[in-house]
Amino acid sequence: MSELQCRFCRAPLTHVVVDLGMSPPSNRLITSRADARSELSFPLRVYFCDRCHLVQLPQYQAPAEIFSDYPYLSSYSTSWLEHISSFAHMACGRFELGPQSLVVEIASNDGSLLKNFQNLSVPVLGIEPAGNVADIANASGVPTLTKFFGREAALELVAAGKSADLIVANNVLAHVPDINDFVAGIRELLKPGGVVTFEFPHLLRLIERTEFDTIYHEHFSYFSLECASEILRAHGLIVFDVEELVTHGGSLRVFAARSEAQRPPSAAFSRVLNAERNTHLDTRAGFAEFQRRVKSAKEAFVGFLSGCAANGKSVTGYGAPAKATTLLNYCEVGTDLLPYTVDKNPHKQGKLIPGVRIPIFAPERIFETRPDYVVIFPWNIKDEIAIELAGIAQWGGKFVVPIPTTKIL
Repeated sequence: MSELQCRFCRAPLTHVVVDLGMSPPSNRLITSRADARSELSFPLRVYFCDRCHLVQLPQYQAPAEIFSDYPYLSSYSTSWLEHISSFAHMACGRFELGPQSLVVEIASNDGSLLKNFQNLSVPVLGIEPAGNVADIANASGVPTLTKFFGREAALELVAAGKSADLIVANNVLAHVPDINDFVAGIRELLKPGGVVTFEFPHLLRLIERTEFDTIYHEHFSYFSLECASEILRAHGLIVFDVEELVTHGGSLRVFAARSEAQRPPSAAFSRVLNAERNTHLDTRAGFAEFQRRVKSAKEAFVGFLSGCAANGKSVTGYGAPAKATTLLNYCEVGTDLLPYTVDKNPHKQGKLIPGVRIPIFAPERIFETRPDYVVIFPWNIKDEIAIELAGIAQWGGKFVVPIPTTKIL
């Protein structure tokens, strides 16, 4: 095997942060027996770069294999819809966007965010590599290009007269294997006075809250503010502000502009950087206890499920996110301990979670089988789900979250 290299600075990768064993691609849901026979698994092993401090997974599949037919649709979470609506209104006010502006979203999914800008009379353009998802956006009236974004795509757009006043890149930076090409493209597409915003899960929260189930193969990188800022700076973009968000278990919203815009950094930028340094995310020491805590979380979850089985208590799951694939495969939980899960996304219903092959049904199944416990796999929106399924209290059903350790709500 050739030497592993950092995808940003090309330094050798030798230090393992956590090893979650073998796992299948997280969103490659099984649809048939033929799928199951051809199912692939890859090492889920996370590395730390001693030079630039980027935490990352090696690439095992090309992006086209992962994102050509994508099951995640952003419009199925009411809390996310509220989040992006609030963002659009904030951005229009703060950056004085109007009918003369252009907002470009990279990895725009089904167009849910861009619809908010359209409603505020701001022209938009989506760029989405998954054809099935881009089709949904176009059908709803959100102009969307089906392609992967990078420097070449950016130059094509600029040559066609399209430069962005605001580029939105929510939860896409982690999905990019060639991060240098991606960030270089953003600078090319951005107007001299424009702004780009990134949202991504904060490495600090992932480590301190033992959110190991957010690690999967389509997440190639895991970012601290320090490391993300260094990557952007290398391509002529300077971070000038940051917000800490509750989304996805704790995320950052980073604001950046071209370096020549000379925007001074905010107090929030310094505060988050200091928090990271105090936790030693720039050294191996910051990750020393993570593997042990991950193992403890596994033991607690398997222990809970085994105890329920021994005592005649029934358990099911809610949701079939990528998180569930990582958690269930690492914990080696099959249908003997968790007979099924449910998901309100019809594109997932009737399929099986990869690896463990747990079937996915519509949410109504819970009210038909009346389980004693419902494990919420998308624990980041547990409050939203608890409201949706409040009816399980009628038979004494209770909710469970598995991260950072198993807890009955």
